[in-house]
Amino acid sequence: MYQFTIEPLAGSGAWELAGYNIAFTNSALWMLITTVVLFLFVLGGMKRELVPGRWQMVVEFFTGFIDDMLEANIGKAGRKYVPYVFSLFMFILFANLLGLLPLGVVGLHPFTFTSHFTVTGVLAIISFSIVLLVGFWKHGLHFFSLFVPEGTPLPMIPILAPIEFISFMVRPFSLGLRLFVAMMAGHVLLEVLSSFVIDGTNAGATFGLMVGLPAFILMIGICALELLVAGIQAYVFALLTSLYINDAENLH
Repeated sequence: MYQFTIEPLAGSGAWELAGYNIAFTNSALWMLITTVVLFLFVLGGMKRELVPGRWQMVVEFFTGFIDDMLEANIGKAGRKYVPYVFSLFMFILFANLLGLLPLGVVGLHPFTFTSHFTVTGVLAIISFSIVLLVGFWKHGLHFFSLFVPEGTPLPMIPILAPIEFISFMVRPFSLGLRLFVAMMAGHVLLEVLSSFVIDGTNAGATFGLMVGLPAFILMIGICALELLVAGIQAYVFALLTSLYINDAENLH
């Protein structure tokens, strides 16, 4: 499980502030790398040429993709959330993809920080906070009507309202948990298959053909699946965020 271990980088292990360890870790490094890559990606697509190049077309494709998703789920009012949801989607996508790199950077092995619930949970809390701010800013205390489905009989309100409230408060937990579990499970599976390949090869030619080779072929397929999961999970996170914002934006 070494690939999930958070370690301070050389020289930063003793950094403390008010008694708390603030060491710059491998997780923080890969967050920084992801942020820089995302910044350069967007920067390369901001040329606004009349005839866009390939890079600009890719950036515009992803921007249009998020814009269409928000318009479909929220309506015209969703356009103002494009910068946030686009940044969220691309940050998670690049984080997932960079974590699958077969080679390290500056001597460090790739680290998928989205496989830690502390990271995905914070992203979910940020999205959930936006939902609360939008809901109370636009609707005030009427936002609490979200917990009472339209047309609910009066005697059922004391029963349904607590259930809806609990369901609403669980949203950030389930949002962060889904991404964390998907990324961690995929990497654990790759780790197990790679151990089969290595152990099968070391055990001899016969055992290697019986165990190592099938595990290696399966591992290639799982790697391809992981690339697909990296994109799907980024999309699901952004999609659910847009749906939650819609609840606050278009409250009835």
